Amino acid sequence: MPLIALVAVAIDWWLGEPRRYHPLVGFGWLAQQIEAKLNPSQQHQQNSQRWVGVLALTVLIAPLVGLALLLCEQTYLRFVFHTYFLYFAIGHKSLHQHAWAVSDALNRQDNEAAKLAASYMVSRDSAAIDAVPATVESVLENGNDGVFGALFWFFIAGGAGALAFRLVNTMDAMWGYKTPRYFYFGWAAARLDDVLDYVPARLTALTYALLGKTKLALHCWKNQAPLWDSPNAGPVMSAGAGALGVKLGGAARYQGEWHNRPTLGAGSAPVAQDIGRALKLVNHGVWVWLLLFLIASGMQYA
Repeated sequence: MPLIALVAVAIDWWLGEPRRYHPLVGFGWLAQQIEAKLNPSQQHQQNSQRWVGVLALTVLIAPLVGLALLLCEQTYLRFVFHTYFLYFAIGHKSLHQHAWAVSDALNRQDNEAAKLAASYMVSRDSAAIDAVPATVESVLENGNDGVFGALFWFFIAGGAGALAFRLVNTMDAMWGYKTPRYFYFGWAAARLDDVLDYVPARLTALTYALLGKTKLALHCWKNQAPLWDSPNAGPVMSAGAGALGVKLGGAARYQGEWHNRPTLGAGSAPVAQDIGRALKLVNHGVWVWLLLFLIASGMQYA
């Protein structure tokens, strides 16, 4: 399994995510069709939509994860399927590519292009984005959602576990909003993502802390994470900001409305070079996790 993880990470770094015919595109399209059928506008505010959301989530995810479990049990092809599902679930290279696009625009002093590139990484309004802190925040948070979370569930449950985490995380990104449309229907996706991501998020926060300014990162995690609205993003982003010694959070505009978010980290606002520092934090963390997985597996069979 450590060899499979190493191969999948290497393939992801070599190929990145598919630019055409990405399986998640088809999955997202199917999710949109199901949501449109099961969550009509006249039922958005009905509490019973919570259970409709549970049904929709089950119909979407259970068959795919069940199929993945069967495929990963095939004796002669298990290496291939475990590798493919982890490659599918991890987004290490794509995270770097999106962040590099922002850095390249900043190096050209093209602030509008930097804002546009940053808008692909975050859900806030592009016209009001401050590109550098938005990108650093996204690298830290998506380092957990798109990299470490998938690795954790691969270590626990193989390729099917990594696939399940990625699909649930995708559903949370699509439905997990506290808007009138998704407040009830998206409840199940948001809560399941919180559960699956609880341990990975804290291991990610610890990884950031150990690879950066450890004392400051742990202090920020303890004091700032409880103030953040997400139980998992709070530890990840506060520890990551502290590890880098930068200040994140603050006001941000989402769908035309300004939100005053708590301050994360300490120090001054991040500069363009801090995007690369955040990427290194994630990259070094991946190698640490792979090494620890190799050691743990060796001890198991010793």
